[in-house]
Amino acid sequence: MHAPQPAIAEADPHTVKRWLDAGEAILIDVREMPEYQRAHIAGAMLVPLSAFDPKRIPQDGIKVVLQCAVGARSASACAYLQAQGFENLYNLRGGLQAWSQAGLPIEFG
Repeated sequence: MHAPQPAIAEADPHTVKRWLDAGEAILIDVREMPEYQRAHIAGAMLVPLSAFDPKRIPQDGIKVVLQCAVGARSASACAYLQAQGFENLYNLRGGLQAWSQAGLPIEFG
């Protein structure tokens, strides 16, 4: 029998923004390149789910926040990384959509 996976921790957009501004977290965007090119959160590192490589995710004790459009794909990526033994993972609740609705800055192009 497998031990149940711990629940995915989520953080709201304002909390994530505070962490990023304080240098306490990195942001990983798991959307695909065309989506990223249309709009993304400044400083987000693109690691598309279609070619997801855990080796590209830093593991130096800093919070790792994963993000997609609405939070579903990034939750899957969080679960995958958790199963690989990663810690300090967070899913951006509501993804880019919630970030935008919170009035936080987005880069286009």
